[in-house]
Amino acid sequence: MSEQHTTLIRPQDQAGAQRATAVAHPNIALIKYWGKSDERLFLPRTDSLSMTLDIFPTTTHVRLDAQAGHDAVTLNGVPATGEALRRIVTFLDLVRDRAGSPQRAVVDTENTVPTGAGLASSASGFAALATAAAAAYGLDLDATALSRLARRGSGSASRSIFGGFAMWHAGRTTGTATDADLSSYAEPVPTAELDPALVIAVVNAGPKDVSSRTAMRRTVDTSPLYEPWAASSRDDLADMQVALKRGDLEAVGEIAERNALGMHATMLAARPAVRYLSPATLTVLDSVLQLRRDGIPAYATMDAGPNVKVLCRRADADRVAGVVRSAAARVSVHIAGPGPGARLLCGGGR
Repeated sequence: MSEQHTTLIRPQDQAGAQRATAVAHPNIALIKYWGKSDERLFLPRTDSLSMTLDIFPTTTHVRLDAQAGHDAVTLNGVPATGEALRRIVTFLDLVRDRAGSPQRAVVDTENTVPTGAGLASSASGFAALATAAAAAYGLDLDATALSRLARRGSGSASRSIFGGFAMWHAGRTTGTATDADLSSYAEPVPTAELDPALVIAVVNAGPKDVSSRTAMRRTVDTSPLYEPWAASSRDDLADMQVALKRGDLEAVGEIAERNALGMHATMLAARPAVRYLSPATLTVLDSVLQLRRDGIPAYATMDAGPNVKVLCRRADADRVAGVVRSAAARVSVHIAGPGPGARLLCGGGR
């Protein structure tokens, strides 16, 4: 099983003070997070559970600049603008407030996962940013505190702090804002020996027409199916934990598939409907059903987007990938296993 914990390194341990470099991987939720109870604190309405991947890493460099009057951010070599810049600067303001430092930062991020396509780019992005920024600003955080911090940039980023399987606690909205903030974090999930793979079918790598944030609000506010799904998701989570503890990959897949299809049903019932499922998505889903008819345990899950992830045994991953690839034209297929948690890179400052 991949490493479950994060090793934190103080900024003085890196190559130069007040700078740090971190890498983090995306995670795919098997029990979904959909809907917030507190948008300012990024508190979800339900607990969720995910698998961190060993592909598509994000690498982020943070360097403090005492002379700068504003933050400078580049994403894949291009200066960040608009909403992307606003979210990063807002997150850096939170780190600065906790560190008691007014210094602005130079941030350089290389993201290898398509952005905005439902492939958890914000999870890896903010997990890497939280890890690097905390170190650069001198915050000495354990993994739980780092998970809480990453959550404030992107909820799912709280899970990418950990490797393998992780559960994000929804927390509570009662008490003070500090109490609520402390109550919501991710932690590793104990599992029996598993050898899983996720076959990722990218049917459309472009940005979504409706952002996850907009779709989430609309679903919670207008879908008559949302509350029943949220209630059933709590049962799914309990069943999933049992299945992971006993190493039952087929049960894990069955639970993940029903949870994801239920989430998309809530979106289709929103008013107006949010429809991420494309014809190619449905073709891939049909191919997964055919794999099961042919005796291959394979189960689909989807985030807020058209792309499909297929959970299977690692030994079956190449066959599953071949079937999925042949099922839909112009689909790109990637095979992932459980990956590591977010970590600082020694000597990575620049």
